Amino acid sequence: MPATAIDRIFERRLATLVNGGGAPLLRGGLRGVEKESLRVTPDGHIAMTPHPRALGSALTNEQFTTDYSEALIELVTPTFTTNWELLQYLCDMHQFVYRHLGDERLWATSMPCRIESDESIPIAQYGPSHIGRMKTVYREGLGLRYGRVMQAISGVHFNYSFPEKFWEPYAALRERGDSRALRSAAYFDLLRNYRRHGWLVLYLFGVSPAVCSSFLRVRGETLPVVSKGTAYEPCATTLRMSDLGYRNRKQAGVSVSVNSLEAYVHDLTQAISTPYPPYEALGVNVDGKWRQLNANLLQIENEYYSNIRPKRVARSGERPTKALLRGGVEYVEVRALDVSAFDPVGVNQAKLRFLEAFLALCLLRESPPIETGEQEALDRNHVLVARRGREPGLTLQRDGRAVRLIDWAEELIDGMTGLCEVLDADDTARPYTQALALQREKLRDVARTPSARLMHELETTGESFFDLAQRMSSTHKAYFLDLYPPNAARLDEFQKGAEESLARQQAIEAADSGTFEAYLARYFAN
Repeated sequence: MPATAIDRIFERRLATLVNGGGAPLLRGGLRGVEKESLRVTPDGHIAMTPHPRALGSALTNEQFTTDYSEALIELVTPTFTTNWELLQYLCDMHQFVYRHLGDERLWATSMPCRIESDESIPIAQYGPSHIGRMKTVYREGLGLRYGRVMQAISGVHFNYSFPEKFWEPYAALRERGDSRALRSAAYFDLLRNYRRHGWLVLYLFGVSPAVCSSFLRVRGETLPVVSKGTAYEPCATTLRMSDLGYRNRKQAGVSVSVNSLEAYVHDLTQAISTPYPPYEALGVNVDGKWRQLNANLLQIENEYYSNIRPKRVARSGERPTKALLRGGVEYVEVRALDVSAFDPVGVNQAKLRFLEAFLALCLLRESPPIETGEQEALDRNHVLVARRGREPGLTLQRDGRAVRLIDWAEELIDGMTGLCEVLDADDTARPYTQALALQREKLRDVARTPSARLMHELETTGESFFDLAQRMSSTHKAYFLDLYPPNAARLDEFQKGAEESLARQQAIEAADSGTFEAYLARYFAN
């Protein structure tokens, strides 16, 4: 369908919602953040100490946990209806963490600190329970398959669901009587359009154009050198989201459709049940030591790396695909954001406001199925923007023809103008419109992009990437420790939650029965 026809359909849908008194319908969606950060020593090496006990159990504390590495802390906020509440809570979480880090700090960038070797990255430990062992063995498998250093890259995930009050009027607009049946289909409309247009997020918010040379040495990769100890891609926006980082080359053969919920679940199920000879050669349980959960293309669904996922909160022991089939899509998880060294909590309100409006654009726009050839072109667009997004005159592929990145980006931002006005409603400060204006400036002047700002910082200070990240990490630590007055009630809430999580882990371990092998068999049979 031509872009002009798609734009007309979008404009009609938005106008129908607004004219029907639906302006408030888009406001008040639930949003949350998952923010990853490496714990590092004062000299900038990855911390080898255990996950701080004062933060509770990484297995059972839903808010303070770990990702791949024992040193990779993950902060998971509850959901809120406003961005300021969300960021205040995330700020409180950082204050709590820093009170229990001793002389360690949280690394301020997505690309990791100084890495000595793949083996120097400690894998997360979750205790001797069956579920704890499963989580650790899964990470052992990731390390074998892709290398541990890739897993030391951190990011910010934005979780978002549209307001409950939105769905019934939207179902009427789409002439679908059952708003529950429409919901998953609409979220998959969003997912397809995000695959088409998500490169814009990389251009606007990518802030990892450079890396510590140690990262490339361990990975066996090379890039131009900008200064001693610092390598970079001259026009990159986010190496984290390129084929050097998060976008894993080894998963090129895993294709998961987002044309429907059923297609998505089918493709993921196929990948986690299809043996892969190179992984079979690694072994699964060798001489009594588990190396990976299985030798299939994917061990579990979460191994599939994508920049956005459909999600539903799973029940205990329930696989993500089963949760989606049971209840449909509950929210989406945007995984494409770099940790910003220029924001103490790694993200800011303007960024979250833009993402909220952008997700609304992706949902309301017409979203035809993605064909195989189109998906390959979309993947290339994302890699191009990640590695060369600031290159003057860069062109991307749209509907089989070349189009300038800047021209396409301006079309998308123009399309968001009305959405931001709806989201601003009666707020005279017009925060969503202001957030959109900030992004438009990045199209007019590439120097305003975070990736360009980071490169400018390196060039003007003469610092290496490592030195800059080390300085910002120390600055952020001082900021949170000096922040006064602290939210005493919130810090007390975190402490009690940590203590309760330790008790829950002990209860899980005490209740375990049977063998680990039997536990895995039951999990994969469900």
